[in-house]
Amino acid sequence: MRIDIDGLNEADLIDLNNRVVERLKFLRHVRAHSQMLEFSIGDRVSFQPEGRLLQVGMLTRYNKRTVTVITESGEHWNVAPGLLRRVNSSQRPTRRPLCHGSKPVHHIRLAFFKSLTNYPGRLGFGKPLSRV
Repeated sequence: MRIDIDGLNEADLIDLNNRVVERLKFLRHVRAHSQMLEFSIGDRVSFQPEGRLLQVGMLTRYNKRTVTVITESGEHWNVAPGLLRRVNSSQRPTRRPLCHGSKPVHHIRLAFFKSLTNYPGRLGFGKPLSRV
């Protein structure tokens, strides 16, 4: 179907433009929705953010155009469903720990929190935490 836009006045062109934009939004919404329905809440999925390691996590929520994924490290990501891949339970990605110099980050955090137990300041960390 061809539309002769040369014969349309400005008001008709604006109306046509608004209708085209709304139709394109609707088609994108339908496409994203159908991609979302390929996954279920609780599915293990992976995605590759630009410049970062492969992220693996669990799909926890459907949003309007994205889904929410909570990664194994506890981060919350809103991801377009077209970027997700299903992860088999037997398929575990190899991940190296984040490092700061020669120590992994979790060792640095642990050292920081241990140093707080000796802090005599007003934060109330003067006594070591009891072990459970």
